[in-house]
Amino acid sequence: MQSNRINTEQFVKINLTGGAISTGELANLLEPLAEAGIKEVKFGSRQQLYFRVNDAQFEDLEYTLLSLDFHYELGHDIHPNIVSSYVADGIFNQSAWIREGVYKDILDSFDFNPRLKVNIVDASQSLVPYYTGNLNFITSELSNYWHLQLRFPKSSLFYTWSTLVNTDDIAMLSQLLEPMMFGMSVKNANDGQQLGQKLEELAAASGKFLFQPVGQPFSEPAFKLPYYEGFNAYQDRLWLGVYRRSETFSIAFLRDICNLCLQHRIGQLYTTPWKSIIIKDIQPATRSSWDLILDQHRINLRHALNELNWMTDDFDPSALAIKQELVHRMNWLDIRTYKLSFGIKMQPKTGIWGSIILRFINATEHKSWFEVQHTRDFNPNSRDFLTYRKPVERAQLIDVILDLCEDFYKFQSKLATQQLSEIPPAQVSEEPVSLIALYQCQACQTIYDPTWGDSTQDIVAGTLFDELPVTYCCSVCESGKLTFSKVLIK
Repeated sequence: MQSNRINTEQFVKINLTGGAISTGELANLLEPLAEAGIKEVKFGSRQQLYFRVNDAQFEDLEYTLLSLDFHYELGHDIHPNIVSSYVADGIFNQSAWIREGVYKDILDSFDFNPRLKVNIVDASQSLVPYYTGNLNFITSELSNYWHLQLRFPKSSLFYTWSTLVNTDDIAMLSQLLEPMMFGMSVKNANDGQQLGQKLEELAAASGKFLFQPVGQPFSEPAFKLPYYEGFNAYQDRLWLGVYRRSETFSIAFLRDICNLCLQHRIGQLYTTPWKSIIIKDIQPATRSSWDLILDQHRINLRHALNELNWMTDDFDPSALAIKQELVHRMNWLDIRTYKLSFGIKMQPKTGIWGSIILRFINATEHKSWFEVQHTRDFNPNSRDFLTYRKPVERAQLIDVILDLCEDFYKFQSKLATQQLSEIPPAQVSEEPVSLIALYQCQACQTIYDPTWGDSTQDIVAGTLFDELPVTYCCSVCESGKLTFSKVLIK
């Protein structure tokens, strides 16, 4: 008898705690997905993994997911993923004390699935946002102690914890605060301060936590989104970042990536809040095997930063379409967006962040309107938003963004002038300053130093720039040799 059941399609969400997954675990997940006929997956803004299934596919996969011990949610996001800057460790951060082992200890200490959004973030990096969680733990200058910023659920109201939290207490404190924060009604800033103080008093009275006084209040550093795509050198190795314009990754490509990682003993793959992936610990001698996989799957690694610095809601095709339309126009007009990031906020309570936010207001059958906002200082980690223009019809968004970019660089120029005026006149040195002539990539500012050569392309130390082959390209952005210009360095 033929079934009359409608074969509906839903998304399955799997949390990759802290944005990391072992390549073996991922390979074990991808195999049954491929067998079920699933062709692609997505990575979300909270570093989680998504894929769509119909009823028949889910029946085939449900037992497998449980047997592989993957915690999944079908069509829901009741337990948001724990976001961390673990992905930035060693390649984007300059922290004095947080390392891979600290991240692992914290993430392993969560023996429950939080319903609040938890962010565990190194203050010295700009890849992972600070405040998109409800419990935002940010490294302090004191080793193994963290600033804590509370954001009350379903609000934009914050409370600054008055003491520092110990690394070993993060999971336990999160578990204590979660049920109380869900039960609180916060209507204004005064409510937030009173309720935050009450939470602190209850945590201190429990006697379970090792709090320390705040020595130096946390202040957001200047924002500079790192270029997180392509092959890049660090220490004596390479890391590879892969961004996809469609925000989807084919199962076939990821399986080949996992197999190569296992072959070369690379233990983990990382996801970013920008819906991309990063592979670390690539040996320069194996670069050709990675290039082969990228060639086979036609993976492009030459996207402009204009395209990389956008955030959209997960599974929102309308936001993605707006992004692609605006990026196309901005690239055609050759617009500079360095130090800026953009977010398209189609839903009111999403964790989309950016220095410039396009917030959907309403729509009719033929038109839609937005409010264009920016942070007061254009730092996306700031919590102080200003309305730049409202309402703005979708067709006019590009013009408003161009105006706002112009205002931003005027602001930057004014700020730089003020800072220069505050610098006391330099003492005239009696000894002449010697300058060294080096060559710098004009696309990404990377300097080629013959003292070190370039191990990523088998260029030995002592090789002068003029002796480099004509095929030499920048180790960071892969621009050609002709992109380099001579610069004088002290």
